[in-house]
Amino acid sequence: MAVRAQRPLIRPLVQRLHAYVPGEQPKILGLIKLNTNENPYPPSPKVLAALKAAVDGRLRLYPNPTAAALRERLAKLHRCAPENIIIGNGSDELLALATRTFVEPKDGFLISTLADGRGRSVDLVKATVQYFNPSYSLYPVLANIAGVQCNAVPLNADFTLPALGSLSKKGWDFKAALSLITTPNAPSGRGYCTAELDALCAKSRGVVVLDEAYVDFARENAMALALKHPHVLVSRTFSKAYSLCFQRVGYFVGHADLISALDKVRDSYNVNGLGQVAALATLDDLPHYRRNFRRIIATRELVTAELTGLGWAVLPSQTNFLLAKPTSFPAEEWLARLRAKKLLVRWFKYPEVRDYLRITIGSEAEMETFVRTVRQLQTAK
Repeated sequence: MAVRAQRPLIRPLVQRLHAYVPGEQPKILGLIKLNTNENPYPPSPKVLAALKAAVDGRLRLYPNPTAAALRERLAKLHRCAPENIIIGNGSDELLALATRTFVEPKDGFLISTLADGRGRSVDLVKATVQYFNPSYSLYPVLANIAGVQCNAVPLNADFTLPALGSLSKKGWDFKAALSLITTPNAPSGRGYCTAELDALCAKSRGVVVLDEAYVDFARENAMALALKHPHVLVSRTFSKAYSLCFQRVGYFVGHADLISALDKVRDSYNVNGLGQVAALATLDDLPHYRRNFRRIIATRELVTAELTGLGWAVLPSQTNFLLAKPTSFPAEEWLARLRAKKLLVRWFKYPEVRDYLRITIGSEAEMETFVRTVRQLQTAK
């Protein structure tokens, strides 16, 4: 008797999905980790003390479901209202929520005028998630999970932002439901001018997320645009600059209607209590972190000069990493040679950046070891 084929248990969309690949988490002792853009310096002593003090009987309780105290503190920092802020389990969770909240998986859904009357007239947008290329490789994964169209628009050859007048010719769709822009950009490290971003946002009909994961290492930021434009959100994180990758805390700032919509989709208790404690304590000790930012920027400039002197082509960076085209060997070979010396950097196989290495700025001692090793490998070729 023939056995009938079972109904597939996994959605075809998921079967076809190429998952996001995070940076390698090494298991080798003594390896210098320069591949995931973490801050090389620990959280401030005040943050560590606050975390230790919070490890008590309250661990049996649920945390504040909306991270109310943290939202209030951030609202004071950014001169807005708590209703303009939503906290996420890292900014990645909020980016995923944005695709679920603002992109209907069919063409032509309506953007309603925002409740306070500051919105624009009702307009049709396309069920598309768009972003520049190269950019954060999570963006297409989020679009594919949502089952919506991706629109990857190439940056200029030097990874700068195309001029506003040429964007449509390059394929940028100002009626896309959701546009995700990493600023400063990853993996290039280039900073974008706020005035350029402002003009792009003003012309866009859908929601625009300005993903400022690395903004603390940049010369300017676009936070004002989230409070100027009713369809713009600015994304921030406590991971990259504030040494809290382990805790996973990020946030969006934007119009209260957008934040309220995201809040409907957000999981309850999405941000753990210790993460909320750590983020609040971080905001109480911002001078400590600003000293670290200056230290990392100074190291970044020194390493840029050293690598340039060795013949590497290093892009100007406004982040805590460098994108550099090495000499002597292909970038993929450099990845292996450096790893053999217990130095882990990042290499991407994508055509636009496969000739480059992305190098996180570590401590002064780590970067001295990195530059010394590069010099030795080039000399021994």
